[in-house]
Amino acid sequence: MSSNRALSDDQVQGELKKMESFITKEAEEKAKEIKIKADEEYEIEKASIVRSEINAIDAAYKDKFKKASLAQQITKSTIANKTRLKVLATREEALETIFSGTLDELKKLSSNKAEYKKLLAGLIEECFYTLMDTSVILRVRKADLSVAKEAAKIAAEKFEKTSGQSVEYTVDETRNLDKDLAGGVLAINGTGKISVDNTLDERLKLVSESALPAIKLEMFGPSPNRKFFD
Repeated sequence: MSSNRALSDDQVQGELKKMESFITKEAEEKAKEIKIKADEEYEIEKASIVRSEINAIDAAYKDKFKKASLAQQITKSTIANKTRLKVLATREEALETIFSGTLDELKKLSSNKAEYKKLLAGLIEECFYTLMDTSVILRVRKADLSVAKEAAKIAAEKFEKTSGQSVEYTVDETRNLDKDLAGGVLAINGTGKISVDNTLDERLKLVSESALPAIKLEMFGPSPNRKFFD
């Protein structure tokens, strides 16, 4: 008698159900694994996208902030420069008013003949000392010819007495200084190569240049950008 017996239909059905159950369970577990892995990959991808978007937003914000800061700095610098230029222009205008007013006062000096002659004599004497020449040509305004001759005589006498050197001078009556000048004298040596501008206008210019720092300090105070003082 054979020990192998054929399975009955019920037994076959039972084995099939076991196999079906095993396959189903394996499939469910596999599906679960796939879902878990898919969820993990989704979360990773989502996090990556979120980080990327955040970085993009941060970069855009930083760029906009940088541009805004730069624009603000440019605006501040522009305003500061305009203000500085306006202040400088106002200061220059104030100084110009002072020097212009001084020049107007100098032009009035010649109206007092006695005082102007004394002043002119001093200016001519300075020219004699500067040139130290035996022959000097003096040029003045046409309106000053008469008083200049008197002043030149006084100046020559003082110069010769003090220096011990004689000087021959000529008041040029053909070539005069500009009538719009405040007064004074232009002296030329005998060779015509050396001249001394001792007009009141030139003296004012020289005084203005040398006294300008002190005038600015008195009017506007020390410059905030200046670190050293004389």
